[in-house]
Amino acid sequence: MDKLKLIIKREFLAKVRNKSFIIMTFLSPILIVAMMALVGFLTKSSLEKKSIIAYVNESKLFTENDLPDNKLFDFENLTAIGLEKAKAIVHSSGHEGLLYIPKSDSIEEVANNIQFFSEESPGMVTISELESILEKKLQQLKVHQLHIDAEKLKASKVNVEIGLTNFSGEKSSKLINGIKIALGIGAGYLVMMFIIIYGASVMRSVIEEKTSRIIEVIISSVKPFQLMLGKIIGNASAGLLQFFIWGILMTIILIGSAVFFDVDLMSSSMTANAVGAQQVQNLPISDTQFMITEILHLPLVSMFFLFILYFLCGYLLYSSIYAAIGAAVDNETDTQQFMLPVLMPLMIGVYVGFATVINDPHGMISTVFSIIPFTSPIVMLMRIPFGVPTWQIITSLSILILTFLGAVWIAAKIYRVGILMYGKKASYKEIFKWIKY
Repeated sequence: MDKLKLIIKREFLAKVRNKSFIIMTFLSPILIVAMMALVGFLTKSSLEKKSIIAYVNESKLFTENDLPDNKLFDFENLTAIGLEKAKAIVHSSGHEGLLYIPKSDSIEEVANNIQFFSEESPGMVTISELESILEKKLQQLKVHQLHIDAEKLKASKVNVEIGLTNFSGEKSSKLINGIKIALGIGAGYLVMMFIIIYGASVMRSVIEEKTSRIIEVIISSVKPFQLMLGKIIGNASAGLLQFFIWGILMTIILIGSAVFFDVDLMSSSMTANAVGAQQVQNLPISDTQFMITEILHLPLVSMFFLFILYFLCGYLLYSSIYAAIGAAVDNETDTQQFMLPVLMPLMIGVYVGFATVINDPHGMISTVFSIIPFTSPIVMLMRIPFGVPTWQIITSLSILILTFLGAVWIAAKIYRVGILMYGKKASYKEIFKWIKY
């Protein structure tokens, strides 16, 4: 045990005293925040930029008042000069494009033959907005043509909002489900990134010591199992420290930027988040209070501790595999043939999370992959915000821990032989023989 502690301490100190580790620990949060600010600035600039769209309207169905300027476009009427001359003008100018409405009194014929001419392919937002403007006008004309009372049609529209309540009487909401999804995806993605980054760090550490022949001296006084376990835990401790410092620094920078520079660093959020934020603003005070209450009713403490458990167990499992790969090769280039089988379960876990857990967190597929040890650190963390039966969590963690111990035992046998092998590329067949020794 004393030797294990010494190895853990050695690995931890070697990692945290490294200049690149220190630099990236303090520089990474600044770079991340700066990138968020840049993306937010560029997004805001893009949204504030107005395009000029010329149009030629040969139909009597539309008037100039039907194409008013808005937040996205300034419309320019070139109907008087005709389509061909308008094309030439728009082609040589800085216009976004030319909208052509054909000559016809038929609503269906006009709708099917409207064209947009541009030098480059227009953005989806541009076309969607134009289609929305034109559809709204043509729909109004169609309602009038069919002698439908527009006011009665408007009054006939009914909005349905389904209330979410479980059988014990506890209420929920669609917005809360969105928050649960965001929490689950964030936790699963963080685990995957940590495993990839710091698992590879363990592998590189083993390769470096093996190629420098230091390992031959160390292995004379320490068992391979202790050496490998010490490396895994030491690197994990350094990684967790780095993540903790990143969290503190990013929080300080974000709050400082918001207070002193009035910078909206979250303006680069995806459209879904923007819509969710708008919904929160539009909610009555009582509904907003209900949402906050629901968030506080989430099992935040248990979610945090389960995150730590799956975070550590998942990392330890994959790090033992990375360490075994490092012991089996002489340089990092030779690791490529072994990386795909290691990364595949992680990618499957993320895919299952996005494709299945979001839509059916308690379904068979979600449940099975949250118990399989190689995918459970990601899939289970995505399911936990939705509520998971205790027996499933206990089963999943038990299998994950047992698999980790089994992986450490197998990896130690590979490590025992592989760390002393030089100049020979290891194959799967060769590694299987090492396990049997």
